[in-house]
Amino acid sequence: MIFALLVTSVVIIACILTNKITSRAGMPALLAFIVLGMFFGSDGLMKIPFENFAFAEQICSVALIFIMFYGGFGTKWRAAKPVAVQSVLLSSVGVVLTAGLTGAFAHLVLKMNLLEGLLLGAVLGSTDAASVFSILRSKNLNLKYNTASLLELESGSNDPCAYMMTVILLSMIQGNGAGGSVVYLVFAQVFFGALFGVVIAVAAGWFLRHVQVVTEGFDAAFVIAVALLSYALPQAVGGNGYLSAYLVGIILGNQKIPHKASLVNFFDGITSLLQMLIFFLLGLLAFPSRMPGVLLPAAAIALFLTFIGRPLVTWLILKPFHAPAAQQLIVSWAGLRGAASIVFAVMVTVSGAGLGRDLFHMVFCVVLFSIGVQGSLLPWLSGKLNMIDTDGCVLKTFNDYHEEREIQFIQLEMKEGHPWIGREVKEVELPPDTLLVMILRGKETLIPKGNTGIELNDTVVLSANAYEDDSTICLTEITVDKSHEWCDKQVSELELPEDTLIIMIRRGGQAMIPDGMTGIREGDELVVNENRRVGAV
Repeated sequence: MIFALLVTSVVIIACILTNKITSRAGMPALLAFIVLGMFFGSDGLMKIPFENFAFAEQICSVALIFIMFYGGFGTKWRAAKPVAVQSVLLSSVGVVLTAGLTGAFAHLVLKMNLLEGLLLGAVLGSTDAASVFSILRSKNLNLKYNTASLLELESGSNDPCAYMMTVILLSMIQGNGAGGSVVYLVFAQVFFGALFGVVIAVAAGWFLRHVQVVTEGFDAAFVIAVALLSYALPQAVGGNGYLSAYLVGIILGNQKIPHKASLVNFFDGITSLLQMLIFFLLGLLAFPSRMPGVLLPAAAIALFLTFIGRPLVTWLILKPFHAPAAQQLIVSWAGLRGAASIVFAVMVTVSGAGLGRDLFHMVFCVVLFSIGVQGSLLPWLSGKLNMIDTDGCVLKTFNDYHEEREIQFIQLEMKEGHPWIGREVKEVELPPDTLLVMILRGKETLIPKGNTGIELNDTVVLSANAYEDDSTICLTEITVDKSHEWCDKQVSELELPEDTLIIMIRRGGQAMIPDGMTGIREGDELVVNENRRVGAV
């Protein structure tokens, strides 16, 4: 038990440190997580024995539920709507065409059985949302023509289609692929997945808006349960759980629900940890010694997908929408294969379908090539094709609810001697980009007009843009006792370092903003800002 906890903590810290290194080097962090897993694995230096595909499939499947859910929850529909049709076509028709072309290539060139080739194509049919999001966000890579939103919606929504094709082809290979059963399987996957997704999302949204959660943090626990339920219910009746989880995420994430910003922060942390887990576990499951045997066919498939399959499918779908050639090239190049493909390969291995090839390691090599080469070169290619939108911020294409946090309110007490007392609102000179939004007078709340007068004991509320970069803020709280050197002194008498400022004093339940004449008393709680640059990992 202790050894397992030690290894877990070391792995998480190692993932965070490698994330820092790969970010500076311009490489996707998820590639480093896979390599770390291989380093700790049976063929690596740490020699941790692990070949339990069934256990890995269960863990990774659960992780994918939350990754899929948050992929929808973090999608800003307002930004994605203009390219929704293109994205949905890429994530459905595009996956089918990609799987078909890859299967035909594997059958004709690599001499694989046709159904096995199509199964390989289905496993590799989806693009990886985690890799795409990681690159776009870490490099602040906003792309022209709403391309970032297009890639976000496509990569977040194409796993369900790839999963459905994998299930159908596995069923056919195992001899359960009669025409009627395949048709029903497709119907059940889509119908029950969509039905449960919409119903659960609407019900969960109503609950969050109308039922007040007593204990802080329980709303996050409720949403976790919703994400799990959105997968489990449709799966129980033959539906597509991943489709349901994604739909619940995108519908719920674009509703007005309480504590949305804190939910985003919570799931951002959870999915980051799960991405580390899933990529590390898949790396741990791999045996580098077995890769030379599949390296040539894997390289052939990776090159075909990158330079023929994906570009052809992208052109067929985006050309009717008159998409510029540069956009088509970027969308094609950003079709990164990732964790979902490897998880589906694990699922095939666990199924015991009796394939004649090592599908898992073949897919693993394709993913390494895709993330390592395509992912690393995506920012460079975007610059070369003049596709980077320097005037925009890519974070605005994600549902991070930045707009809900960018306004900050400031409360001013109108005590005797304040220069605003006796003036009308229109006579008050406010700093730029601030607005007087409210006056609290006794039990009254006044929405001010230009001729509204400000009176003694009023509370004036101002609004201003919130400060967003907190990397230079280091707040310290100091409680002053009788022996403290600042006790019974005025702020102007203190010998403070040049970069230090007392920004607030709490006294007897009241908070005050000090000036030079403010005296410091025993029992005061001082909030001090030490303005220094703090390095972040």
